[in-house]
Amino acid sequence: MSDWKRIIIAIDDSPRSINAVEYVGSIVGHLAEVHLCLLHIYPEPPPDYYQSGANLDGYKTEQEERAKMLFAQAKKVLQGYGIGAHAISSRCRIAGQQSISAAILELQELENYGTIVVGKRGISKAEEFLFGSISNALIHNGRDIAVWVIG
Repeated sequence: MSDWKRIIIAIDDSPRSINAVEYVGSIVGHLAEVHLCLLHIYPEPPPDYYQSGANLDGYKTEQEERAKMLFAQAKKVLQGYGIGAHAISSRCRIAGQQSISAAILELQELENYGTIVVGKRGISKAEEFLFGSISNALIHNGRDIAVWVIG
């Protein structure tokens, strides 16, 4: 079984995402040997994105710049709870041909994280049925890990 103190916090620009970061900080703030990975997964650009002459490299650069701001904000929150900068890493990835939840689980498996934390997305039951829920997919497809869904 993976070490629960190796934690992925999947973040985006939603308030619920920052709630998740604050929750993790409050739980693990002064624990020794904790490692937090701030992870931002973004989808491929929409099909009409390229019609204006834009390219994939430009899209990736845009997304990575947004992620840097998210990471800075999240690191500040975590450090406020006593977590040292050495215990926090960050990753920004494109989902590619897979779902966001599959991309999160791929990193979890590759790097042996024991806990995944996500903020609950505020979607309706109809939207969840049509598009799926990242947290639901993590809960159902994750193996031998803890999944914390923060509302």
